[in-house]
Amino acid sequence: MPLSEPAAREPIHTREVTCRGFRRADGLWDIEGHLTDVKAYEFTTEQRGQILPGDPVHGMWIRLTVDDSLTVRAVEAVTEKSPYRTCGAVLPNFQRLVGLKIATGWTRAVKERLGGVQGCTHLVELLGPVATTAFQTIYPILAREQAAKAKSGETGEAMLSTKRPVLLNTCHIFDSNGEVVRKNWPDHYTGGTEKAAEAAD
Repeated sequence: MPLSEPAAREPIHTREVTCRGFRRADGLWDIEGHLTDVKAYEFTTEQRGQILPGDPVHGMWIRLTVDDSLTVRAVEAVTEKSPYRTCGAVLPNFQRLVGLKIATGWTRAVKERLGGVQGCTHLVELLGPVATTAFQTIYPILAREQAAKAKSGETGEAMLSTKRPVLLNTCHIFDSNGEVVRKNWPDHYTGGTEKAAEAAD
């Protein structure tokens, strides 16, 4: 269900964020983010001059190349549009992401390396949805392939349900006491009287 009918209003600002994930032929993954900020009115900036309605104030791209473990192997960042001519001067700092793993602590690690004057506010913000997109791109494919191998007997690893799911307790749907976990990852289900008793021991 969409939002309710709004009050009478006029458009002022639109931010669009697009993230896309790709599997590369060399076995790595490219995760790309694109951010634009657009005003509905004309205005003038000190360095760029006149900006017309629809002309992005900010237009920025970032590509993270990661491996199966979600470790960053390469970074490319581009400032296509910005209000100041020197905004792009900070882009080399984004190479500091190489070697980081997209996992718990990602946001903190990014801010340690690129926070404040060390980075670009908008590109740093973009790294949040890019990280989520990396997970959404990679995890389902690898999980499906691992399940297929286990089913066919190609691997001696335990079935997926015996490993702690990455999604466990990340939101209310994946609550370890909930029905989704009970059905999909019974080894990690903590709801119900029997499981609760086991957990208490």
